[in-house]
Amino acid sequence: MAPGARSRRNAPPREEVLAAAMATIAERGLDGLTMAGLGREVGMSSGHLLYYFGSKDELLLQTLEWSEAQLGVERRALLSQRAPVSRRLAAYVDLYVPEGPRDPHWTLWLEVWNRSQDAGPQERDRQATIEGAWHRDLVALLAEGISRGEFRSVDADRFATRARAMLDGFSIQMAVGLPGLSRQDILDHAREFLEERLAPAEAGENRPASL
Repeated sequence: MAPGARSRRNAPPREEVLAAAMATIAERGLDGLTMAGLGREVGMSSGHLLYYFGSKDELLLQTLEWSEAQLGVERRALLSQRAPVSRRLAAYVDLYVPEGPRDPHWTLWLEVWNRSQDAGPQERDRQATIEGAWHRDLVALLAEGISRGEFRSVDADRFATRARAMLDGFSIQMAVGLPGLSRQDILDHAREFLEERLAPAEAGENRPASL
């Protein structure tokens, strides 16, 4: 058997490589993630990493997909709890917003977004799939709140699009470390906005809420 074949067979699982990439981003930032350094972390050469992933762009996208899969499990567990919809909506927002400046997950998102300018349609579709999962869960949550009478009648899909745009804007400011905006500030802004726009209409008021 050729040495290269033996090395590939003995290579660590894909998830171990992706977890190591995410840990490196958390510890040293995106600039600290190199193919050579990651290879040393998992006992592979940078050449073997390129064999598996093809490019650093693909490594980053797969790392994001892996990280999002972990968040997806947590998000579904939160949203399936037996609790008022408003409380689950608050949990959704809390999970969405970065933990602080240079949050590794958001750092990775920003880099993938930046590189997507030169990405092909398949890579863009994969990014859209990730974002679509967050969107569908929010739409379902809003629809449930409306059906239970916790929220006023809104177009759930349209409201979710705009609410996520707001959260993205705040989250990017937080992730890049702009001064003057704390995580609690973001959560407070989101809570106030959602309460104002989703509060059940007064008796006799049937018009839908606008954004």
